[in-house]
Amino acid sequence: MEAVGTPEAMTQSINAARPGGHVGFVGVLHDVVLRGEDIFMTHVHLHGGPAPVRRFLPELVELIWRRQIDPGKVFDLELPIDQAAEGYRAMDERRAIKVLLRP
Repeated sequence: MEAVGTPEAMTQSINAARPGGHVGFVGVLHDVVLRGEDIFMTHVHLHGGPAPVRRFLPELVELIWRRQIDPGKVFDLELPIDQAAEGYRAMDERRAIKVLLRP
């Protein structure tokens, strides 16, 4: 599961994850406070860190400049939720930028 930025997103992600599940976050959290006692018994793993924006920004700006990608388009692949692993594989292999999972 991926959570970005807000306290509500983090809370929803932690509550939606199964016991022993993983919640990943990339980038800066905004006003998120996680108390140990609130998540201790969930057995949920939290993983996160800064986004490597500077690594990708020059290439992305060039692609936008040459009109090879449309920065206004957020999701470029839609899959049923039972194919979530394929969605992450597509993003990892750069076949998709952002995947929308539908129930």
